Amino acid sequence: MYNFVLQADDLDSLIQAIRAQGYEVLGPVVQDQAITYGPVACASDLPRGWTDEQDRGHYRLKRRTDGAYFGYAAGPHSWKQFLQLPTRPVWKAQRTDHGIRMTEIVDEAPAVAFLGVRSCELHAIAIQDRIFIDDHYRNDSYLNRRANILTVAVNCTAPAETCFCTSMQTGPRVTLESDLALTEVIDGQEHYFLIGSDSYRGGQILNSLPVKPATARQLQLAEAAVDRAAKEMESGSRQFDSGDLKELLYRNLDSPAWDEVAERCLSCANCTMVCPTCFCSTVEDSTDLSGETAERRERWDSCFTRDFSYISGGPVRADTRSRYRQWMTHKLASWFDQFDSSGCVGCGRCISWCPVGIDLTEQVARIRELEEPS
Repeated sequence: MYNFVLQADDLDSLIQAIRAQGYEVLGPVVQDQAITYGPVACASDLPRGWTDEQDRGHYRLKRRTDGAYFGYAAGPHSWKQFLQLPTRPVWKAQRTDHGIRMTEIVDEAPAVAFLGVRSCELHAIAIQDRIFIDDHYRNDSYLNRRANILTVAVNCTAPAETCFCTSMQTGPRVTLESDLALTEVIDGQEHYFLIGSDSYRGGQILNSLPVKPATARQLQLAEAAVDRAAKEMESGSRQFDSGDLKELLYRNLDSPAWDEVAERCLSCANCTMVCPTCFCSTVEDSTDLSGETAERRERWDSCFTRDFSYISGGPVRADTRSRYRQWMTHKLASWFDQFDSSGCVGCGRCISWCPVGIDLTEQVARIRELEEPS
């Protein structure tokens, strides 16, 4: 697939070629002391020379010793925010002389290019596709936006301490289809991208770029960079066997591990807000002071909030223990029953952005450790 080389100095030509096709380019930018996703008009908008330092409840930007454009791991934002909007109007109602007129709000779905999508994030988008498009209850807002997305994937070569995508079989190598895919290579004074395409529209953009065929050595260096990232994660402390997670969690619904984590968990919902696959939402109705107009909005919600499971008589999950167990068991076990896959892609965001440093991989290990012998 990665048959061509694009010099790093020509990266802007890729961005401009995408924009010339009518796409707004969204990609990594430095904002609020973090690498987030936002509009990218040219290559100088990218976080060149920046990386991140992550651990439990810890995220800091720091300078790299080279000029890598994509030398960072997952930040606080995911591509979910552009597909399943954090908040959106659903309908509006207006009082008229002939009664109440209801108007459904149809989202605009602009043509958008996602630049710098990691393999774990491609898997996260594929998971949300199954939820919002392939499931029985289709979300038209998501579907319309998803149809207008062009993806430019990037093989990960700089995982964080919190990354465990190799355990979830979602990275660091890009394995799902994307319109274009890149591997960044810095070898001494050489700085270039291996580039290839999986789609017709990606191929059209590729044909307009100043690329050259890749040599065997360039291909080897690109492979080695991704292999190093995988080995770095595999040798870390957050690797675990995910093959039996569903059965493990179902067997341990009453494990004392849930009580232990509940003593620390704040039920703040940070983990679900940064997660690229969590999809819980609620609706809010409001009226103006005159009572002439009303509106319903959909917004992100979380199973960690007390009122999320509220029904007549009170919440189903009234304590932190039950809410944490619901989140983790759904993410790693019952998600298989609903959508035929895990709901976790190993991006590590929930670990970095937990204010008390709760680590999902440590929770899995603790449950396994406390499991009583059969």
